[in-house]
Amino acid sequence: MRIPKHIGIIPDGNRRWALTKGLTKDKGYESGVDPGIQLLKLCEKEGIEEISYYGFTVDNTKRPKFQREAFTKSCVDAVKVLSEEDTAVLVVGNYNSPMFPKELLPFTTRKSFFKGSTKINLLVNYGWQWDLSNINSPTNNKSSSIYDELNSSDISRIDLVIRWGGRRRLSGFLPVQTVYSDFYIIDDYWPDFKEEHFYAALQWYAKQDVTLGG
Repeated sequence: MRIPKHIGIIPDGNRRWALTKGLTKDKGYESGVDPGIQLLKLCEKEGIEEISYYGFTVDNTKRPKFQREAFTKSCVDAVKVLSEEDTAVLVVGNYNSPMFPKELLPFTTRKSFFKGSTKINLLVNYGWQWDLSNINSPTNNKSSSIYDELNSSDISRIDLVIRWGGRRRLSGFLPVQTVYSDFYIIDDYWPDFKEEHFYAALQWYAKQDVTLGG
């Protein structure tokens, strides 16, 4: 079976999941950390080299404070857990904003743990406008490619994007890296992650005709 080198994960549906459980919306975020580790283990097993997780966006910070604090804490907790695995972790997002958690500032440069076998990218306080903001800057290097000018330039092209929660949109997720990505939708909410979701996505991807526009 053809395996993607790099998958993007949009872990949506946390708030809706919480409501179905009779919980407040903020409680859904803390239930999103463990599925991310389960997914990492499966990727390690199948030889997937790089994973990009959508943490939260600049637009998400407009939500009520109690929700914002909850998803920020979940991102910090996720990095703590990921740093105990065989990973190379990079946090990408607008780190000059007060919405960016200070605990994650050291991770804005990639940090390797153990052998650093799986590259992990976590988007925190990420916005596509921020990502592209250097492209038309008068100080940029005109001889470099557009890709080099991205704030997310250390993240490679994504082969497959998997979105939980049933929404059929990318929501600003790494627009340059996903130009030729295949896009697989799972209707179940992210906290209801199952191993079968992952393998169904891989089986679907293996049947796609990958031409990269050629």
